[in-house]
Amino acid sequence: MGLLSLGTPLSWDQARELAQEVREHGIEQFLHIWDNMKDRKRDQLLWGDEIEYMLISLDHQGRRARLSQRGHELLNLLQVEETESLERASRTGEKIELEALWRPEFGRYMIEGTPGHPYNSTVNDLVNVEANMKRRREIVARLMSEDEIILSVGSYPALGSGDFFDPPHKANGPFSRSMFLPDEVINPHPRFRTLAGNIRERRGAKVAINMPIFHDLNTPRPFVDPTIPYTRDLFPGDKEAREGAALPDHIYMDAMGFGMGCCCLQITLQAPNVDQARRLYDQLATVGAVMMSLSASSPVFRGYLADVDCRWNVISAAVDDRTLEERGVAKLSKDRFVIPKSRYGTIDTFLGSSDGHFKPEYNDLDLVYDKDIYQHLANSGIDDLMAKHVSHLFIRDPLVIFKELLKQDDSVSADHFENIQSTNWQNVRFKPPPPNSPIGWRVEFRPLEVQVTDFENAAFSVFTVLLARAILAFGDLNLYIPVTKMDINMERAHSRDAVLREKFFFRRKIYADDSSSEAGDGEADEDQVVEMSANEIINGSPGFVGLISIVEMYLDTVVLDDSVRRKIDAYIAFIRGRADGSIMTAAAWIRNFVRSHADYAFDSVVSPEINYDLVVALDDIANGRRLAPELVGEGNAC
Repeated sequence: MGLLSLGTPLSWDQARELAQEVREHGIEQFLHIWDNMKDRKRDQLLWGDEIEYMLISLDHQGRRARLSQRGHELLNLLQVEETESLERASRTGEKIELEALWRPEFGRYMIEGTPGHPYNSTVNDLVNVEANMKRRREIVARLMSEDEIILSVGSYPALGSGDFFDPPHKANGPFSRSMFLPDEVINPHPRFRTLAGNIRERRGAKVAINMPIFHDLNTPRPFVDPTIPYTRDLFPGDKEAREGAALPDHIYMDAMGFGMGCCCLQITLQAPNVDQARRLYDQLATVGAVMMSLSASSPVFRGYLADVDCRWNVISAAVDDRTLEERGVAKLSKDRFVIPKSRYGTIDTFLGSSDGHFKPEYNDLDLVYDKDIYQHLANSGIDDLMAKHVSHLFIRDPLVIFKELLKQDDSVSADHFENIQSTNWQNVRFKPPPPNSPIGWRVEFRPLEVQVTDFENAAFSVFTVLLARAILAFGDLNLYIPVTKMDINMERAHSRDAVLREKFFFRRKIYADDSSSEAGDGEADEDQVVEMSANEIINGSPGFVGLISIVEMYLDTVVLDDSVRRKIDAYIAFIRGRADGSIMTAAAWIRNFVRSHADYAFDSVVSPEINYDLVVALDDIANGRRLAPELVGEGNAC
């Protein structure tokens, strides 16, 4: 979730007055890190994954599935072992090998699990990923009551719909002021409620999230949601829904929790040095949209089938703190910039590296950046591309400032830098080393939707890592496309059945001597960007080599045990099947389940009974009690 600190969070009125001070110190902290770490080399290719789970309480007799407030309670219990082990290691000096680490997320019902230590750099170690993911489920399961389960899926279908939370609470909290979500769904850590409240206060209105409704046979046209309490007058923002914030033919949501209450799979990769981290950042950014389309798992929001398959745009709107002036709705007067995007979106500028592939025309977006910060960075020896990247991040205000952490030693702290860096939620994140830490330069790959089973999550993780290793190993590999094309790709990837129906902009010639690409003329052909299906990008075509072939070429350079190669081949076969449509996405599976349910009235409504049966079915699949080869592939049951 980003930087977590303890202390007294400031209200937005207080934080606004200190925003510039935090920005200035954040830049000084970055400069200290850069000066101390820019020459760091030969770090191992360590990596790790993050999986977010939802704790759900089942009422079998009443056929109800509710998100459980006990998620936070379980998290505290899970962290006890970690804390005690670290304290013992500090006293005795013994080496601690934890199986998993557990971290809070925005939702009180959410638990984030990571491996207890990073996976090492050998390809043979990749076969341990799925086993560790399975073990995480087992560790949580031993603390659950008989009627509780954990689920890994992008969006909880009933979040904000009727009786969805255990225990029940009224939606009347002062932080979100939502008409659908009680503040009790938010993790009680002071950062999270302050984040929700400050986004709303800074924006000057509640967030307005509108996902297109899936028009089924009996869905009204136009669809006007009868569950929105248009006449409520508890908070000033309640009038927004009836004044146009709630769009017809859309599913309306009005709080940060609808976005940050979703779950995801994220992968963080350490690079050997800063230059290789920059290369990894740029090249992975271009594949984010197609990978998201393969992993789609979020087709239901607030009890309705949506005409989208992913959570990305929901989160983007859920944290959109831009004012009317920053959104370009009103003329700039009090604010500094017109900002085209939410804080949550695709990257806006490439970083470039020494590989020689970057060209200025790839950064074809009219980048908004703080010119004073840019000049200070440039005067301090930061190169143009990095200075623009950082000064672009710092057009944003810090959203949560803790009173006790305001004064820091910029030479040894990164809190102010991370305050802003960690609330720029982009499809890839460039992560400098923390001060006084053995951790190196890293890149976080963020667009993947979490999967139902550990096999699927392991397959996406392993494939992403192998692609990253290939990018680092094959210096002539070039995946650059213009930044504006990435924006288009991400919008397309969000749509229903995008993996089968959409085309994505991708570079035709990805090797300098790529004989598989169709011949053309001169330098213009070198940079040719064409529209391809996910199947063509992943599996290749007569005119394109395909990402799987690149991964397999890399694997052919590595000495592997036969059993390891067979396991990796199973993961690759799964990715291949997702791309060619022979294996359906979780989003398609969920949509089909709902539409084939005996209680479904073909009106886009996912009733509590349907939601209960769906949750039970997904839990059965995740735990191997129900076979679903159409979702995970033949022979890949948990």
